[in-house]
Amino acid sequence: MKQLLTITMAVFLGGFLLQSCASTEPVAPVEQAYEAAQYETETRDYPDVPAGRFDDGKMWTFEYPPLDYFMEEYGLDATEEWLEKARMATVRLPNCSGSFVSSTGLVLTNHHCAREQITQVSEGDEELLDNGFYAPTLSDERVVEGFYVDQLLAIRDVTDEVYAALEGVESASRRAQIISQVTQQIEFRLIEEFETEGVEILPDVVALYNGGLYSAYVFRRYTDVRLVMAPELEIGYYGGDPDNFTYPRYNLDMTFFRVYENDEPFEPEFYFDWSLEGASEGDPVFVVGNPGSTSRLFTVDQLEYERDIQLPSTLDLFHETEAIFSSFVESHPDDAAELDLRNLAFAIGNAIKAYTGGLQTLQDPYIMGRRLNGENSFRAALAEDTELYAEFGSVHDEIADLVAERYEWEFEAKAFAGVRPGSILSSGTLQRSMMIGQYAAAMEYGEEQFAQRSLGVIPQTVDFHPVLEREMLISRLDAIYYYLGDDEDLGLSAFFGDHSAEELADRILGESQLASVENAADLVAQIMEDGVLPEDDPAVQLGLLLGERYMSFFSASQIYTQEEEDLNRKLGRARYEVYGTTVPPDATFSLRLADGRMLGYDYNGTIAPAFTTFYGLYDRHYSHNQEFPWSLPERWKNPPAEMNLGTPLNLVSTNDIIGGNSGSPLLSINLKLVGLIFDGNIESLAGDYIYTDEAARAVSVDARGMLESLIYIYEADRIVEELRAGR
Repeated sequence: MKQLLTITMAVFLGGFLLQSCASTEPVAPVEQAYEAAQYETETRDYPDVPAGRFDDGKMWTFEYPPLDYFMEEYGLDATEEWLEKARMATVRLPNCSGSFVSSTGLVLTNHHCAREQITQVSEGDEELLDNGFYAPTLSDERVVEGFYVDQLLAIRDVTDEVYAALEGVESASRRAQIISQVTQQIEFRLIEEFETEGVEILPDVVALYNGGLYSAYVFRRYTDVRLVMAPELEIGYYGGDPDNFTYPRYNLDMTFFRVYENDEPFEPEFYFDWSLEGASEGDPVFVVGNPGSTSRLFTVDQLEYERDIQLPSTLDLFHETEAIFSSFVESHPDDAAELDLRNLAFAIGNAIKAYTGGLQTLQDPYIMGRRLNGENSFRAALAEDTELYAEFGSVHDEIADLVAERYEWEFEAKAFAGVRPGSILSSGTLQRSMMIGQYAAAMEYGEEQFAQRSLGVIPQTVDFHPVLEREMLISRLDAIYYYLGDDEDLGLSAFFGDHSAEELADRILGESQLASVENAADLVAQIMEDGVLPEDDPAVQLGLLLGERYMSFFSASQIYTQEEEDLNRKLGRARYEVYGTTVPPDATFSLRLADGRMLGYDYNGTIAPAFTTFYGLYDRHYSHNQEFPWSLPERWKNPPAEMNLGTPLNLVSTNDIIGGNSGSPLLSINLKLVGLIFDGNIESLAGDYIYTDEAARAVSVDARGMLESLIYIYEADRIVEELRAGR
């Protein structure tokens, strides 16, 4: 459920936020260098905790599956046929994962992955997000314009081609340009190779191990996708934000789409049969999906920056934005519904829990000690190989030096948080103000092309409802003054004067041409014509004060991002040289196969069961006085007598997941669908930085519970017959 979060995080940060030798004989350079590194790490105040075998996770790629491990652990002979079915029956949505579950193109994913589409196809006053939807016939299935699913057809290793183009190139920025050019060439070539009439091909060159390896993933895109069934929000998001990232859970977080081809239901070659038996505790289970991103290859220096600066700053911004959005939803429900603000508020609330869990992980000295131990072991392995150490031995120190530069821009990063054009985390007026200021600064330095680009992105800035815009502007003005107001060179004290942020926001919104995208567009046209800025405009004045600082920060962000990506690529290559593919790469929103077992765990002084049932759902409903978010939709309040309330509803397993895995199929060893991933528990939030299976669990909707609901609550006979037909 973290997929949107990677987007908002990127917008917010803008790519920046920012043994002792007893011998008296001379020490060889390699040993000497490692000894110094070892001595430095001993000064860190972390306990000495041994790293685990799977600290870097179990998100295996399909080109490098751990076949011997699967046989050793599960007795699974993962043949080419087994792997092909697992790959081809799974699809990627724009923000989540899904899978084919019938011979006529039925696709299963999460309700929370489909909220936007459910809202989109609502007609008149239907409010399908709240009331649910079921198409009793094919003709009733609703076309979702602009929606698509991608199926991975083929994978090609293109590492040698990328690295051949990089040979002899010294500059990090130039290497980034060459990689972009080469990947484009590869993708164009693959389009020609796989091109078939009526079939849309989408190649994607994916950097594995931060660029240690490169794989070209060739997708087929299906653009005729129709909504078939979605439950009500009350049951699809049962427990709401309080239950999010927790377990036990009682959530029917499912939605069905159908893929069409030539206006007829698509007939996939591969799909997952629906299991009527489900899984039992201890059974091996497999997740196939598209985990969004992880940071398990980060160095300890990078993790410490995340802990000390980046995550706290992110959480501050998210809390402020959530409070503003939630207040607006309550006070302006109709406007909020039109803006689909409720879904944005859900996403930000989800973000807060996710990043709070990440921060708590990095504040845990046990976890940091474990990560440090793993890093030291890796550095020791590098030091044992003269050639590897000559090429990669300095990479940790280089990253440490780069991270140190990041701290120098701390106040700017916090002041300009979310200000990049298009971000939903800041005022649109402020975004336009910064672009005007950047334009003026660039013109002063003779960078006319950069200046013109700054004006050109003004139409891409957000244009909030006036009430929202005022609150967002007040919030960011407060932050700007708090972090940069003491800098006398900027002159913010004179600009703010004795005025509060509220008073200044009212003046800006009342007097500035930048208070709306439409008026700002007129101003841009005027500037393009005569080159004159209206310096009596208060938003323009603010932009002129901050423009040079913002441009410097923006430029530094780009340089830092390129250099960090370059060093991360070097680090990833080193790890690949040492460990090969026995350690999986970080998540990249590309297809992965994660193994685990259905297993309960100890928690809160008791035991969390491997699965929950409908009995628990009703107990929770009445225990919370039938109040939202534990209230039930009307049709659920009196289930028919034939419905078995002892049917498993949700389950937990040890599979390695992260945001982007939402909607992934949970599969038995013979590739039958036994569940639908929709969340992780609180303990799993450490998964961005380290994989553990002591208490971290993936949470799924049980296949048995979904089927029971379709039969007895929704009377969706057509879907039930379709699912059963595949067995």
